[in-house]
Amino acid sequence: MNQSTAGSEPMSAEAFAALGMQGVAYVRRLVETLPGESAPRAIYAIFAADGERIGTAPDRDLAFAAIRQHELEPRDAM
Repeated sequence: MNQSTAGSEPMSAEAFAALGMQGVAYVRRLVETLPGESAPRAIYAIFAADGERIGTAPDRDLAFAAIRQHELEPRDAM
């Protein structure tokens, strides 16, 4: 079903990209030296859809569980 958009402003690229972003978080494996540690190790960083880093976990399964616990849909970052 088509809806008329007469008189409405076109959606900006930023607004279009933001559609549906609020419900997704991404997980990426990183190698970092954490505060208080001397050697780097693998961690799983959690990112909001806008790219802001919002958390870390020691493994992928815990990262996905934390995301789901906050009622978000986890995705692997490429």
